[in-house]
Amino acid sequence: MFNVVIADDYDLVSSEAFKIMRSVLTKEKPVLGLATGSSPVGLYKKMIADHKSNNTSYKNVITFNLDEYIGIPRNHEQSYYTFMHENLFDSLNIPEENIHIPRGDCEDMEAECARYEEELSKYVIDLQVLGIGSDGHIAFNEPGVSFDSLTHVMELTEQTRRDNARFFDDDINEVPTHAITMGLASIMKASKIIVIATGANKADAVYGMVKGPKSSDCPASILQDHDDVTVILDNDAASRII
Repeated sequence: MFNVVIADDYDLVSSEAFKIMRSVLTKEKPVLGLATGSSPVGLYKKMIADHKSNNTSYKNVITFNLDEYIGIPRNHEQSYYTFMHENLFDSLNIPEENIHIPRGDCEDMEAECARYEEELSKYVIDLQVLGIGSDGHIAFNEPGVSFDSLTHVMELTEQTRRDNARFFDDDINEVPTHAITMGLASIMKASKIIVIATGANKADAVYGMVKGPKSSDCPASILQDHDDVTVILDNDAASRII
C-alpha cells in the first residue's frame, strides 16, 4: 500500500521524510536501513541538525546500508562507506560497531553476500530509506532481477552507470561495473519503507512503481506488495501519477 506525499521542493521532501524518521527514532533500539545517492542527503542533514539542536541520541541506533560498489577500496572518495560517514555517521553518535555496510573489496564476494544477509537476518529493519533509479531500480537491483533475491552481486546497467557518472567527474569509465546489494526480498522484510524521488527524470520510474504492472522490468514495483510504503515526491517526479 502506497501513501504518496507530494511536496513543492527538495527541502520540503526531506522534511516529510524526516517526520517519519523522527517517529521511528523514538523506539528504544531503532534499526534503520539507509541509502546513498543524492535523494536522501537532505534527510540526513535534518537528522544531523536534530541531533545537534535537540540532543537526539543515536547511541542505540543500528544501521544497515543497502549496497556498495565492488572494486574500489573503502577509503575511495566515492565508496558508499565514505559517503555515509561524510554525510551522516561522522556527525552522529552511532557507535561504529552498530554500522553495517557491505564490503565491495573482498576476494570472495559470495561469502560476503552470505555474511551480510546473515547479519541482516538477526534484525527487523524498522524503517528502510530508498531512492529509485531512472530505470526503476531500488538499491542496485537492476531490471530483470528476481523478486526473491537476497543480498547478491549485481552487474550495473549502462543507464545506471551513466546516471552515476556525475559522481565520477562525468567519466562513465570510472564508474564500477558491479555492486553488492541487498536483494528485493531482503528489502521487503522492513516494517516501514520510505521512497524519496525528485526530478522529472524519475517520473517514469515512479509511475512504474506505483501504477505500472508488478514486473521485474521495474524492480521497484515489488513495493506494491508491501503494507507500509510512503513515497515522497516533488512535483516533477510526481508528474505522471497526478
